[in-house]
Amino acid sequence: MSVLSSLGDGLVVAQRNLIKIRRVPELLVFTTLSPIMFVLLFAYVFGGAISGGDPQQYREFLIAGIFAQTVIFGATTTGAGLADDVQKGIIDRFRSLPMSRTAVLTGRTLSDVVNNVIVLVVMSLTGLLVGWRIRSSFLDALAGYLVLLVFAYAISWVMAFVGLLVPSVEVVNQASFIVIFPITFIANTFVPLESLPGPLEVFAQWNPVSAITLAARELFGNDALTSPATVWPLQHPVIYTLIWSAVVLVVFIPLTTWQFRRAASR
Repeated sequence: MSVLSSLGDGLVVAQRNLIKIRRVPELLVFTTLSPIMFVLLFAYVFGGAISGGDPQQYREFLIAGIFAQTVIFGATTTGAGLADDVQKGIIDRFRSLPMSRTAVLTGRTLSDVVNNVIVLVVMSLTGLLVGWRIRSSFLDALAGYLVLLVFAYAISWVMAFVGLLVPSVEVVNQASFIVIFPITFIANTFVPLESLPGPLEVFAQWNPVSAITLAARELFGNDALTSPATVWPLQHPVIYTLIWSAVVLVVFIPLTTWQFRRAASR
Protein backbone atom coordinates (compact mmCIF):
# COMPACT_ATOMS: atom_id res chain seq x y z
CA MET A 1 0.00 0.00 0.00
CA SER A 2 1.44 3.39 -1.02
CA VAL A 3 2.31 6.17 1.39
CA LEU A 4 -0.38 8.42 -0.14
CA SER A 5 -2.98 5.70 0.28
CA SER A 6 -1.96 5.16 3.90
CA LEU A 7 -2.13 8.89 4.55
CA GLY A 8 -5.56 9.07 2.93
CA ASP A 9 -6.82 6.27 5.17
CA GLY A 10 -5.35 8.05 8.18
CA LEU A 11 -7.13 11.29 7.28
CA VAL A 12 -10.45 9.43 7.01
CA VAL A 13 -9.94 8.01 10.51
CA ALA A 14 -8.92 11.47 11.77
CA GLN A 15 -12.15 12.88 10.34
CA ARG A 16 -14.11 10.18 12.17
CA ASN A 17 -12.48 11.19 15.47
CA LEU A 18 -13.14 14.90 14.87
CA ILE A 19 -16.79 14.18 14.08
CA LYS A 20 -17.00 12.44 17.45
CA ILE A 21 -15.79 15.64 19.14
CA ARG A 22 -18.42 17.64 17.25
CA ARG A 23 -21.16 15.25 18.34
CA VAL A 24 -19.91 15.06 21.92
CA PRO A 25 -18.64 18.62 22.56
CA GLU A 26 -18.28 17.85 26.26
CA LEU A 27 -15.02 16.07 25.34
CA LEU A 28 -13.51 19.38 24.24
CA VAL A 29 -15.17 21.47 26.94
CA PHE A 30 -13.76 19.44 29.82
CA THR A 31 -10.36 19.20 28.12
CA THR A 32 -10.10 22.99 28.15
CA LEU A 33 -11.67 23.64 31.57
CA SER A 34 -8.81 22.10 33.54
CA PRO A 35 -6.00 24.28 32.10
CA ILE A 36 -8.20 27.37 32.36
CA MET A 37 -8.66 26.61 36.05
CA PHE A 38 -4.88 26.18 36.43
CA VAL A 39 -4.29 29.59 34.83
CA LEU A 40 -6.79 31.32 37.10
CA LEU A 41 -5.60 29.55 40.25
CA PHE A 42 -1.88 30.15 39.69
CA ALA A 43 -2.34 33.67 38.32
CA TYR A 44 -4.68 35.00 41.00
CA VAL A 45 -4.43 32.67 44.01
CA PHE A 46 -0.76 31.61 44.11
CA GLY A 47 0.78 34.13 41.72
CA GLY A 48 1.50 36.82 44.31
CA ALA A 49 3.33 34.43 46.62
CA ILE A 50 5.31 32.68 43.88
CA SER A 51 6.24 35.78 41.89
CA GLY A 52 7.87 37.61 44.79
CA GLY A 53 5.81 40.75 44.33
CA ASP A 54 5.36 41.03 40.55
CA PRO A 55 2.17 39.13 39.60
CA GLN A 56 2.15 40.48 36.04
CA GLN A 57 5.63 39.16 35.31
CA TYR A 58 4.73 35.81 36.84
CA ARG A 59 1.64 35.48 34.63
CA GLU A 60 3.83 35.79 31.55
CA PHE A 61 6.19 33.21 33.08
CA LEU A 62 3.25 30.93 33.89
CA ILE A 63 1.45 30.65 30.55
CA ALA A 64 4.15 28.70 28.70
CA GLY A 65 4.21 26.19 31.56
CA ILE A 66 0.43 25.82 31.37
CA PHE A 67 0.70 25.33 27.59
CA ALA A 68 3.30 22.57 28.04
CA GLN A 69 1.33 20.82 30.77
CA THR A 70 -1.91 21.06 28.80
CA VAL A 71 -0.60 19.54 25.56
CA ILE A 72 1.12 16.74 27.47
CA PHE A 73 -2.00 15.89 29.46
CA GLY A 74 -3.97 16.27 26.22
CA ALA A 75 -1.97 13.39 24.76
CA THR A 76 -3.80 11.05 27.14
CA THR A 77 -6.85 11.54 24.91
CA THR A 78 -5.05 9.43 22.30
CA GLY A 79 -4.53 6.54 24.69
CA ALA A 80 -8.03 6.76 26.16
CA GLY A 81 -9.61 6.88 22.70
CA LEU A 82 -7.72 3.81 21.49
CA ALA A 83 -8.43 1.88 24.70
CA ASP A 84 -12.12 2.67 24.26
CA ASP A 85 -12.04 1.50 20.63
CA VAL A 86 -10.31 -1.73 21.65
CA GLN A 87 -12.85 -2.37 24.40
CA LYS A 88 -15.79 -1.83 22.04
CA GLY A 89 -14.33 -4.01 19.28
CA ILE A 90 -13.95 -1.10 16.85
CA ILE A 91 -10.26 -1.87 16.37
CA ASP A 92 -11.19 -5.38 15.18
CA ARG A 93 -13.59 -3.86 12.65
CA PHE A 94 -10.89 -1.52 11.37
CA ARG A 95 -8.46 -4.42 11.06
CA SER A 96 -10.96 -6.29 8.87
CA LEU A 97 -11.19 -3.41 6.39
CA PRO A 98 -8.93 -2.98 3.31
CA MET A 99 -6.99 -0.11 4.81
CA SER A 100 -3.48 0.66 5.97
CA ARG A 101 -2.47 -0.98 9.25
CA THR A 102 -1.19 2.36 10.54
CA ALA A 103 -4.24 4.40 9.46
CA VAL A 104 -6.04 4.05 12.80
CA LEU A 105 -2.96 5.21 14.70
CA THR A 106 -2.13 8.01 12.27
CA GLY A 107 -5.72 9.21 12.27
CA ARG A 108 -5.97 9.12 16.03
CA THR A 109 -2.76 11.09 16.58
CA LEU A 110 -3.53 13.63 13.82
CA SER A 111 -7.01 14.31 15.18
CA ASP A 112 -5.49 14.97 18.58
CA VAL A 113 -3.14 17.52 17.00
CA VAL A 114 -6.26 19.38 15.83
CA ASN A 115 -7.69 19.05 19.34
CA ASN A 116 -4.48 20.53 20.78
CA VAL A 117 -4.65 23.44 18.33
CA ILE A 118 -8.16 24.27 19.55
CA VAL A 119 -7.09 23.97 23.18
CA LEU A 120 -4.04 26.21 22.62
CA VAL A 121 -6.25 28.85 21.01
CA VAL A 122 -8.58 28.80 24.03
CA MET A 123 -5.61 28.88 26.40
CA SER A 124 -4.03 31.79 24.54
CA LEU A 125 -7.24 33.80 24.80
CA THR A 126 -7.43 33.00 28.52
CA GLY A 127 -3.81 34.07 28.92
CA LEU A 128 -4.50 37.37 27.19
CA LEU A 129 -7.38 37.98 29.58
CA VAL A 130 -5.13 37.54 32.66
CA GLY A 131 -2.38 39.77 31.27
CA TRP A 132 -0.14 37.46 29.22
CA ARG A 133 1.40 39.04 26.13
CA ILE A 134 3.57 37.71 23.31
CA ARG A 135 6.66 39.94 23.25
CA SER A 136 8.43 38.40 20.27
CA SER A 137 7.87 38.47 16.51
CA PHE A 138 5.00 36.71 14.75
CA LEU A 139 7.35 34.05 13.33
CA ASP A 140 8.94 33.36 16.72
CA ALA A 141 5.50 33.02 18.32
CA LEU A 142 4.38 30.69 15.53
CA ALA A 143 7.52 28.61 16.10
CA GLY A 144 6.64 28.45 19.80
CA TYR A 145 3.23 26.96 19.03
CA LEU A 146 4.71 24.55 16.47
CA VAL A 147 7.32 23.24 18.93
CA LEU A 148 4.56 22.62 21.48
CA LEU A 149 2.50 20.72 18.89
CA VAL A 150 5.46 18.63 17.70
CA PHE A 151 6.25 17.59 21.28
CA ALA A 152 2.59 16.83 21.96
CA TYR A 153 2.40 14.72 18.78
CA ALA A 154 5.38 12.65 19.94
CA ILE A 155 3.86 12.10 23.39
CA SER A 156 0.56 11.07 21.77
CA TRP A 157 2.35 8.04 20.25
CA VAL A 158 3.51 7.02 23.73
CA MET A 159 -0.07 7.30 24.95
CA ALA A 160 -1.29 5.37 21.90
CA PHE A 161 0.99 2.49 22.89
CA VAL A 162 -0.33 2.62 26.46
CA GLY A 163 -3.92 2.70 25.19
CA LEU A 164 -3.39 -0.48 23.19
CA LEU A 165 -1.53 -2.16 26.03
CA VAL A 166 -3.80 -1.68 29.05
CA PRO A 167 -7.30 -3.12 29.47
CA SER A 168 -9.48 -0.02 29.91
CA VAL A 169 -9.86 3.75 29.62
CA GLU A 170 -9.76 4.07 33.41
CA VAL A 171 -6.37 2.36 33.58
CA VAL A 172 -5.01 4.63 30.83
CA ASN A 173 -6.09 7.73 32.73
CA GLN A 174 -4.70 6.50 36.06
CA ALA A 175 -1.40 5.27 34.61
CA SER A 176 -0.92 8.48 32.63
CA PHE A 177 -1.66 10.67 35.65
CA ILE A 178 0.88 8.83 37.82
CA VAL A 179 3.64 9.52 35.29
CA ILE A 180 2.66 12.86 33.75
CA PHE A 181 1.73 14.70 36.95
CA PRO A 182 5.20 14.55 38.57
CA ILE A 183 7.19 15.21 35.40
CA THR A 184 5.11 18.33 34.65
CA PHE A 185 5.53 19.67 38.19
CA ILE A 186 9.19 18.73 38.77
CA ALA A 187 10.16 21.20 36.07
CA ASN A 188 10.20 24.92 35.40
CA THR A 189 6.52 24.94 34.46
CA PHE A 190 5.32 26.91 37.50
CA VAL A 191 8.41 27.92 39.46
CA PRO A 192 12.01 28.84 38.58
CA LEU A 193 14.37 25.86 38.71
CA GLU A 194 16.62 27.42 41.35
CA SER A 195 13.73 27.26 43.83
CA LEU A 196 13.78 23.44 43.73
CA PRO A 197 15.91 21.40 46.19
CA GLY A 198 19.19 19.97 44.83
CA PRO A 199 18.23 16.51 43.45
CA LEU A 200 14.93 17.76 42.06
CA GLU A 201 16.67 20.70 40.40
CA VAL A 202 19.07 18.34 38.63
CA PHE A 203 16.18 16.16 37.46
CA ALA A 204 14.25 19.24 36.30
CA GLN A 205 17.24 20.58 34.35
CA TRP A 206 17.26 17.44 32.16
CA ASN A 207 13.50 16.96 32.15
CA PRO A 208 12.21 17.47 28.57
CA VAL A 209 9.18 19.25 30.03
CA SER A 210 11.54 21.97 31.30
CA ALA A 211 13.02 22.25 27.81
CA ILE A 212 9.70 22.56 25.99
CA THR A 213 8.50 25.10 28.57
CA LEU A 214 11.66 27.20 28.26
CA ALA A 215 11.57 26.92 24.46
CA ALA A 216 8.02 28.30 24.44
CA ARG A 217 8.95 31.08 26.88
CA GLU A 218 11.90 32.19 24.77
CA LEU A 219 9.95 32.05 21.52
CA PHE A 220 7.08 34.03 23.07
CA GLY A 221 9.52 36.51 24.62
CA ASN A 222 8.40 35.69 28.18
CA ASP A 223 11.76 34.81 29.73
CA ALA A 224 12.11 37.77 32.11
CA LEU A 225 12.05 35.53 35.21
CA THR A 226 14.32 32.91 33.66
CA SER A 227 17.84 32.64 35.04
CA PRO A 228 20.81 31.93 32.72
CA ALA A 229 20.98 28.22 31.94
CA THR A 230 23.93 26.18 33.19
CA VAL A 231 23.18 22.84 31.46
CA TRP A 232 23.07 22.02 27.76
CA PRO A 233 19.35 21.12 27.48
CA LEU A 234 18.29 24.51 28.81
CA GLN A 235 20.92 26.36 26.82
CA HIS A 236 19.42 24.85 23.65
CA PRO A 237 15.81 24.11 24.64
CA VAL A 238 14.37 23.99 21.11
CA ILE A 239 17.03 21.56 19.87
CA TYR A 240 16.70 19.40 23.01
CA THR A 241 12.91 19.30 22.61
CA LEU A 242 13.15 18.30 18.94
CA ILE A 243 15.73 15.60 19.76
CA TRP A 244 13.40 14.15 22.40
CA SER A 245 10.46 14.31 19.99
CA ALA A 246 12.41 12.55 17.25
CA VAL A 247 13.65 9.79 19.59
CA VAL A 248 10.15 9.18 20.94
CA LEU A 249 8.69 8.97 17.43
CA VAL A 250 11.45 6.64 16.18
CA VAL A 251 10.88 4.30 19.14
CA PHE A 252 7.12 4.43 19.59
CA ILE A 253 5.75 4.55 16.04
CA PRO A 254 7.00 1.03 15.19
CA LEU A 255 6.34 -0.18 18.75
CA THR A 256 2.75 1.07 18.70
CA THR A 257 2.18 -0.32 15.20
CA TRP A 258 3.38 -3.72 16.41
CA GLN A 259 1.09 -3.53 19.44
CA PHE A 260 -1.84 -2.55 17.21
CA ARG A 261 -1.35 -5.64 15.06
CA ARG A 262 -1.69 -7.90 18.08
CA ALA A 263 -4.42 -5.92 19.82
CA ALA A 264 -7.77 -7.67 20.13
CA SER A 265 -11.05 -6.94 21.84
CA ARG A 266 -10.77 -7.19 25.58
